[in-house]
Amino acid sequence: MKRNYYYLVAGLQDITLDINKLHADQLAFREELRTELHPDDYKLLEKLFLPFDNINLLNLLEKNDKPFNEKGNFSKERLEDNIKEPTDLPEYMMQFITAFKNKEPVFEEMKPEDELNTLFHDYILKNEKNQFLHDWFQLELNIKNIMVALNARKYKVPYEKQIIGTGEVAEIIRKSHARDFGLGGELDYMEDLTAIAKKDDVKEREQAIDELKWKYLDEETFFHYFTIEKILAFNIKLGMIERWLSIDKEHSNEMFKKLLRELQDSYELPEKFTEK
Repeated sequence: MKRNYYYLVAGLQDITLDINKLHADQLAFREELRTELHPDDYKLLEKLFLPFDNINLLNLLEKNDKPFNEKGNFSKERLEDNIKEPTDLPEYMMQFITAFKNKEPVFEEMKPEDELNTLFHDYILKNEKNQFLHDWFQLELNIKNIMVALNARKYKVPYEKQIIGTGEVAEIIRKSHARDFGLGGELDYMEDLTAIAKKDDVKEREQAIDELKWKYLDEETFFHYFTIEKILAFNIKLGMIERWLSIDKEHSNEMFKKLLRELQDSYELPEKFTEK
């Protein structure tokens, strides 16, 4: 059953966002939602932060002393306890821990990072029942794989072992020699990615990819007026802005203003609710 968060979504336009300090970043916003969302919907939100858990887990296993990312769902202590004895992490994480410690990779000839990401995406795409979240992770996986393959082709280097996931699209990318991997008729953003891959400037490519993702989020939540999908998309956009703040402050500011315009233009509480 879909739950509607009328006042929460309508109130997003009033959230205090300072582009210079980004007080309401993904982490702060998640903590605010902990008490605002139904527990089942909050679990969906937590899945957006699993990639940070993956990074933290790999850093601890490889003992590379990189900073612990607080955006993850699991504390450093919990991850360390599970490295000693896997007990209460998602199944794919415990599988990876066991394989890493035994030096018996699940996927031969894959770097540990790609192996963990493959296990993660296989786990999510197999088990996720929320269609928006499932499709979002599939989109991210497809974009990442296609861009890796297109860039590798440009420089004539092999890429089959760099493709993440074991799904149908990933297998097609590994094996196809067609210009568009035979995906032009299946993925409506294939042509856009082909054009983006031709850009020489790395930052321009990254901007174009995020613009494509942003447009996708807008389209996929157009009819989700007050549901969890709208909140998930908002959180993803916050993450994009936060990432660009550390790369290109000017571009981050443009994205920030765009988000505010969208909130002001789109989220008007229906009259029947404002009367209550």
